[in-house]
Amino acid sequence: MRLVSICPSNTELVGYLGLASSLVGVDDYSDWPKEIEQLPRLGGDLNIDIEKVEELKPDLVLASLSVPGMERNIEELEKRKIPYQIVPNPKTLAEVGETLLCVGEMTNTEDEAKRIYQKFMDMLEKYRKLSQQVEHRKTVYFEWWAKPIFTPGATNWLTELAELAGGKNIFEDFQEANVQTEWEEVKKRNPDVFCIAWVGVETERVNPKVIMKRPGIQEMKSIQNNEFYILEEALFCRPSPKLLQGLCKLAALLHPQIFPPYDGKDPLLGEEEKEKENSL
Repeated sequence: MRLVSICPSNTELVGYLGLASSLVGVDDYSDWPKEIEQLPRLGGDLNIDIEKVEELKPDLVLASLSVPGMERNIEELEKRKIPYQIVPNPKTLAEVGETLLCVGEMTNTEDEAKRIYQKFMDMLEKYRKLSQQVEHRKTVYFEWWAKPIFTPGATNWLTELAELAGGKNIFEDFQEANVQTEWEEVKKRNPDVFCIAWVGVETERVNPKVIMKRPGIQEMKSIQNNEFYILEEALFCRPSPKLLQGLCKLAALLHPQIFPPYDGKDPLLGEEEKEKENSL
């Protein structure tokens, strides 16, 4: 099967199902698994070159509506009669796991999808039980974007992820998945932990010196206690099973006395897959 993925989270789902060799083209932002490095790039996920997609003669294009504006890609796929499937847009970690089952059905890899899904859910349960040992939940501020400031609300997987890591999202009192707020409000809520994970921005492109110039930031608990972290966008901002790796990292940062140390490895990959990943 010749597969095309036009958003990073879909490419990652394909990778977990062992189908990276079936990919013939991906969007510009896809960066995992490593096997895709030499594949044709089809543009940003909001601006896919559908003509290029058509030239690749895919049996199936894995599309998504996870970001507003992706509807244009689907309209073009329909216009050209290119076969596609829309991967559901998950809101919770369990729903993220269910996208594995969904793509498994689309690609005839149901058994592998069920295996990885069960591993994913077992890890979530393990962290749920460990989080119950936390006596003092640290308050956490996640920043999706800086100008204007966007942060996750209650119906966002990062709120759930924070809870499983023994934390509490300071903006969970807002029901929206994405909350636009002001710096003064963030400062007033004075979180224990300050996390930067800007959507679509690699960690090395985030300049902490610029953030430290914000008025009053030095008086915040998180800064005074050295609990300021620049996190990998790929582990926190995409609706993919990679979020589990993000959970492992955040939990180890918040409560190292309770959660396992973070070793930088993907808990969903077996030793064989990890060795293959390291050798590429």
